[in-house]
Order: sequence, then C-alpha cells, then structure tokens
Amino acid sequence: MKNLKYIYLVSALVALLYGCKKKDNSDLSFIENAPAPDKLGMVFDITQDNSGKVSILPTGQGVSSYEVVFGDTTASAAKVGPGNSISHNYGEGEYNVTLKAYGPSGKSTEFVKPLTVAFRAPEELELTTSMDAENNFKILVTAKALYETSFKLYFGEDSTAAPVTFNEGDTVAYTYKKIGTYKLKLVAQSGGVAVTQIIKNILIEDPILLPLNFESPTLKYTFTNFDGGAVTVIDNPNSTGINTSAKVGQMIKNAGQTWGGSFINLSKPINFSNSKIFGMKVYSPRVGAKVLLKVENSANSSENYEKEVSTTAANAWEDLIFDYSAVDVTKSFNRIVLIFDNGTMGNGSPNFTFLFDDIRLVQPTAPQLPLNFESAITNYTFTGFDGGVVTTENNANSGGINTSAKVGKMVKGNGQTWGGSFIALASPLNFTSTKTFKMKVYSPKIGAKVLLKVENLTDGNISYEKEVLTTTANAWEQLTFDYSGITVSNSYQKIILIFENGTMGDGTANFTYYFDDIELN
Repeated sequence: MKNLKYIYLVSALVALLYGCKKKDNSDLSFIENAPAPDKLGMVFDITQDNSGKVSILPTGQGVSSYEVVFGDTTASAAKVGPGNSISHNYGEGEYNVTLKAYGPSGKSTEFVKPLTVAFRAPEELELTTSMDAENNFKILVTAKALYETSFKLYFGEDSTAAPVTFNEGDTVAYTYKKIGTYKLKLVAQSGGVAVTQIIKNILIEDPILLPLNFESPTLKYTFTNFDGGAVTVIDNPNSTGINTSAKVGQMIKNAGQTWGGSFINLSKPINFSNSKIFGMKVYSPRVGAKVLLKVENSANSSENYEKEVSTTAANAWEDLIFDYSAVDVTKSFNRIVLIFDNGTMGNGSPNFTFLFDDIRLVQPTAPQLPLNFESAITNYTFTGFDGGVVTTENNANSGGINTSAKVGKMVKGNGQTWGGSFIALASPLNFTSTKTFKMKVYSPKIGAKVLLKVENLTDGNISYEKEVLTTTANAWEQLTFDYSGITVSNSYQKIILIFENGTMGDGTANFTYYFDDIELN
C-alpha cells in the first residue's frame, strides 16, 4: 500500500508538469482574417467667420488609421488617427472629401462625402466719409464690417472707372472734377459670392466761406451791388508789399447813394467762437478813406453788426483790422457788406476805386511789452481778483503826455484790500538791457499807492514788486519802478497791478484809475 501511494503521487506531478507547458501564440490568422473597416463617416464643422476653415472628424469601426483627401487643389492626403480631427482651409465652393480608412489587416475602405463651403455676407457694414480740410472736391473714405475680406469703392463720377479695392483700416482719397451729387457705392466682399453694399449720396460743392481770397478757380464770388457800388474780381494790378496774390476784389463807387456798396452771402454763418477780429487787406487811392465792414443775417438784415476804420496808406496795400469784440454771437450772420467812404457820394473815378483781399477772422495774439492797448489783434485780457477789474477803454482823458486812443481802466471794488488784476504775457520778461519799469497813470488823487508786481507764470512764489505813489490828480503822469534788485535768472511772465494796496475799494470814481504804456525802459 505504501508503494502504491508513492506511485500515485509521481503520476500526479507528471500530469501537472504536462499541463503547464507554454502555449504557442504564433498563429495570427485572426488579424489577417479581420474584416475591412466599415461604417465610415465624417463630421464637418465649418467656422462661421469666412475664413474657410473646416474641421474634419473621421468616424468608423475596425479602423487603425485614416487618410483624408480634401478634394481641392491640395496634392497630398493627410493622416489622422482614430478619434482625432484635422482642420483645412477651403475657398468658397463644393468639394468631394475622400476618407480612406485602414484596418489592422491592411485592408482599406474608402468613403466620399460632399462638402459645401459658403461664406456669409458681411454684416454691420459702416461707411464713413469726410471732406478734405483744404480741398472742397476731395473726400476721404473709410469702412469697416464683420466677415469681410476686402472692400470695393465706386465713386459714381465715371461709370467706366474700375473700383478701388481697399481693406479695413485704410483711408481712400478721391478728388471729384466738378460740383454735383454723386452716388458713392461701397461693396463689402466675403471672399465668395456673398456681398453687402451701401450707397451714399455725396454732395460736392464749393462753398463760399471765410477767408475770402478770390483764388479758387471754381468758386463764383457773386457780389450783389447796391446804390452805386460795383464789385468785380480781377487780376491783382498791384502785386506788391503784403499782397502778391493773383486775384483781388475791386470796388468802384459810382454816383448813386452815399451809402453805395456791395455784399456777398456766405454758405454758412460766420463762426466767432475762436476770434472776433476781422482783417482785410485794402489798397486805397488816398489816406483817410473810410472802410465799413458789416455783417448781416441774409434773411433778416435788421440783425447786423458793423465796424468802420480809416485807411492810413495811399496806393499801397495795408491790413485793416476791425474789432468785433462786441458782436452778438447768438445771432446768425452769413452776409458780408462792404461800403467805402460811407457818407460820401462816389463818382466812379480812380479816386473812388478801391482794391480789397483776404477778408478773414484773425486769431488774437498774446500780449507783450510794451502794453499800449492799441492793437486790435492783441488779447489784452486782464484777470481780476478780490475786487479789482480791468477793462480796455477809449482814452477819456486824452491830453498831456497821453493822447493815445486806448488805455487800461482799473476799478477797485469792495472785495479785499489787495484787490487787483493781472495779465499773462506771450513770453517771459527780458531784464538784460534794463531793470526799470515805466507806466503812465491817471489817478483821481495824489498819493495813491500803485504796486507793479511780476510773477512766474506757474509759481506765484517767484515774484518781485515795487510800489510808488502818484504825484498828480486827474492828469496823466509817468511813474517809474526801480527793479534793480530783481533776480534776472528767474522767469517772470505775469504783470500784476494793485492800486491802493491795503485800502478797501468801493468801486466809485475815487477808486477808478487809468493806466497805459507799461514798458521796460
């Protein structure tokens, strides 16, 4: 029995060893016999921005890899792994996209799917036009839109002309040959057949506006004559001095009425927001000829304003200045009226023949020493503080050492004892050659204190001042201020005036002072 037990044990071990023998895996016939890929498909995702970008996602069963043939001019196929996608840019059109799917056995299946790429029409198209600042026949055009690839612009003047192609961000300039209304057509292109367009009417006109210089070859400077005045535009017969321009206006005052003249209507009302000073060049046959420049509302001539000045030169061009500082800017003035020698009957002779040119609004200039208040184009604006008020006035006390036409007037009201006024100059004062100020003063009393102070334009701590007393009442005198102690390395650009510093003013005649001719001398 014991031997039999051992026999059974050995037999079991042999059987176990035989059962653990390595399996042979060299048989790959199941791969070779695998079927070709099937259930193929493609998912197209077309980006909606007119770029033509299409994402292609292949699908199928039993696939090891894909090849995509895009169906356009692209020569090579693109390899794609299962579960992945590929992007490709198409032009607008119809395409047959071919998908080749390869299985583990190397067998392949082919699938073709049509693809249509259509670009959307551009949206939110905007056309912006503006006139050139110097040429009334020239327009500037810009455009923008969504989904556009480029723009084409037709100007509407020549139907046979090719359009101008441009891109967003570009500015296109075009000059029309003559006045009129033109249809400006803007076409926004999508990169395909879809387009969006705008048509805008463009009015080309040559408006009569300031300045009037008579040089435009297209403008009609139409003057309307009245009561003996006769204006024509002629070649400049006296191209010399300050006026060498080619064309000028000529006024001949004939017998009619003493107020005979001429007017011209402007295309738009005059804008006095930046300047209230007219300038006009005049060539007069004599000194002292009166020149009236008047503005009116063409629909209501009762709304008007005028200024008259006299010529100071004979047979030479001079620039006359007309101070319109008191014009009512709430009114609308679109007519300019000219009358030469108003109040005197003309006779049509050379003695009543005047030339004029460059009618314009003149920009005021910043003040500089000497301050004499005589320039019509200088801005003599004082800034009052704490009760002091300065204005420019006609010289009501013309005599003695001051017979000038214009002076400064200081009224010291009830504010502070240091109430005064200041003016900012065009540039810093130059104390290199002299350190002595002089100023003419007309005071209501003897012994009035007059303080003249200079300051830095932005830093009031940088300053210097001198105070003197008047020695005359109700008469002009010249006061002298010794600035020998001033620090010349500092910059001083303000002049400050305080009368009776330390005494409260009351705005009466006893606190009213006139001053003129502030200068370094």
